[in-house]
Amino acid sequence: MRLLLCVSAVLLLQGCVASVVKEVVTAPIKVVSKTADVMTTSQSEADEKRGKEMRQREERLGKMARERDKAAKKCDNGDGDACQTADALDAQIEAEQGRAI
Repeated sequence: MRLLLCVSAVLLLQGCVASVVKEVVTAPIKVVSKTADVMTTSQSEADEKRGKEMRQREERLGKMARERDKAAKKCDNGDGDACQTADALDAQIEAEQGRAI
């Protein structure tokens, strides 16, 4: 009777054992592939990042240009501090345009 019980248990548990063994064997491979996926940047992700940086740069340049124009207008009306501000903003704009993205 015990023999019959043991044989039937072995036959019934074969699928479970095989499944567990398969999971244990493939687990390290899954971990390595997931890590590689997380560590690398796809081309589309890189393009999105570059596009975002370009938009932010254009926004900064636009803001500085508007501030420079306001300061230049005040400078034309005789405000000496505004002339210095306009010159400083002009230098910042040139530096930003010369900087590589």
